[in-house]
Amino acid sequence: MPLNMEKILVIEDDRAIRKALQQLFEPEGYTVDVAPTGAAGLAAFRSSPPNLIILDLRLPEISGRDICREVRKESPQMPIIVLSAASEEVDRVLLLELGADDYVTKPFSPKELLARVHAVLRRSARGIRAEQLTFDDICVDFAKMELMRAGHPVSLTPQEFKVLKYFADNRERVISREQLLNEVWGYTCYPSTRTVDAHILNLRQKIEKDPANPVHFLTVHGAGYKFIP
Repeated sequence: MPLNMEKILVIEDDRAIRKALQQLFEPEGYTVDVAPTGAAGLAAFRSSPPNLIILDLRLPEISGRDICREVRKESPQMPIIVLSAASEEVDRVLLLELGADDYVTKPFSPKELLARVHAVLRRSARGIRAEQLTFDDICVDFAKMELMRAGHPVSLTPQEFKVLKYFADNRERVISREQLLNEVWGYTCYPSTRTVDAHILNLRQKIEKDPANPVHFLTVHGAGYKFIP
C-alpha cells in the first residue's frame, strides 16, 4: 500500500468506470481525482499534478490522443496508462505514437489494472531517483544539468554530466575506459583512453574535497574506475 498518498488522475467520460476506478484505487491508499472530459482532465493535471494519469482515448471536447500529447509536452516524465476499446494491435501503435507507458483494453480486469498501476509507478519512481544524485555536499539534477556543491553551482560540460550520469547509474561497479568510450562517447574503437582519464580528472577536481586523494571516483588499477557516492 502506498505510504505517501500518491495521486491518480482518471480522465474518463463513463461515470460508471470513473466510480469503479475510485473504488478500486482508494482502498489501496491512493487519492483519486476524476475528470469527465478532456478539458476538465487537462485543467486538473495543470492545477494539481498527479503521480499517474489513467486516460480514456475517446473523450468529448479534447481527445485522449491530444491530451496525451499535451501532457507529454508539459511533463515528459508523467506516467500515463491508456484505456481503450480498440484492438490490441492498434493500441500498441498508439502506445508508441503517444508515448503512453502502458495500456489496458476495455473491458478490463480490475486486478490487472491495479497491477499495471503499481508497476508503472515503481518504474516512474526509479526514473525520478535516477535523475537526482545527492552525496556529501553535492546535489546533482541530471534533467536540469545542474550541480550544486555546498549550495553553490558548479559548472560541468555536457560530456562531464554524461560521464557522471553513467557512473551514477552504475555505482560501485568497476567500469573500464573502453566501456565508458563505448557507452558514453559511442565509440566502438578509439585510439586513446586519455579522453576518459581527462574527464575523470576534471570531475575529481570539481566534486572531490581532496582531488589528489579521491573517495568517490576511485582508480581500479588495471581495470578502470569505480564510483562510490
